[in-house]
Amino acid sequence: MLNFLARRLAQIVPTLFFVSVLIFSLQQLLPGDPALVMAGEERDPAVIAQIRQQYRLDQPIPVQYAYWVKGVLTGDFGESLRNKIPVRALIAQKLPVTLQLASMAILIAFLIGIPAGIVSAVKKGTAWDYGANLFALWGISTPNFWLGIMLIFLFSIELGWLPASGYVPLTENWRASLAATIMPAFVLGNAIAAILMRHTRSAMLQVLESDYVRTARAKGLLERTVILKHAMRNALTPVITLGALELGTLLSGAVLTEQIFSIPGFGKLIVDAVFNRDYAVVQGVVLVTATIYITLNLIADIAYILVNPRLRG
Repeated sequence: MLNFLARRLAQIVPTLFFVSVLIFSLQQLLPGDPALVMAGEERDPAVIAQIRQQYRLDQPIPVQYAYWVKGVLTGDFGESLRNKIPVRALIAQKLPVTLQLASMAILIAFLIGIPAGIVSAVKKGTAWDYGANLFALWGISTPNFWLGIMLIFLFSIELGWLPASGYVPLTENWRASLAATIMPAFVLGNAIAAILMRHTRSAMLQVLESDYVRTARAKGLLERTVILKHAMRNALTPVITLGALELGTLLSGAVLTEQIFSIPGFGKLIVDAVFNRDYAVVQGVVLVTATIYITLNLIADIAYILVNPRLRG
């Protein structure tokens, strides 16, 4: 186990280096000059020159990259070209919002998708199977923006149970925070639950036809034990992979859902930074997102081994 972790951690370093080069290089392809944008409508040549010097935009790109990496290694992601706030502070402000929303969404997806997939596989060909497949089809085909608007009409305007928009930090008022985020979390989790249900059903159907499952049944074990202890454990591997990828996608920002519910998360921060040519913010946010993705993949690999000890070899 320790050797496996050491190998995986050793792979992360070159991966992050490659990702950082890619982020910085592609950023330079964006049209427009940030110095001209920051100089305003007057575009005084002296001001433009001072801005280029201050943010090292007059240096060769490899030199700019070296300064950026040096800052990142010390926790300094630079300063927003638009509002002069350190990028680290912006990330620290927005990331907890998206973390909470993504965690609630993936929890809802697991609670709905995995049990529905198991029931659908075990009760194949019955009304339960058809009902679960109908739910999956509905979840995949329903646009998030439409479901979000409908939930606002029902639970906020008609029933008045939940706030229509906004965000309250967990540390300030946990009840108000959960009330503000439960609808967007359900909207995001609903689509993922449908995908998880389909993958869980497919994996369970394959496992239920395996020899060791037939052997377990032949020994007279309870059907519940066969399903939960022998079949589900081996069917979880693809579900873990999918769950890690979907969680990474959620953490990179659910832009449309955040816009509908006016949630100040990572997605809105990235979109605003791209449109404003705020290079430092884009680079910092994308690098943090890539690091989260890589970390989630590592956690998924560890989860494989914990769920299925045969993979330790």
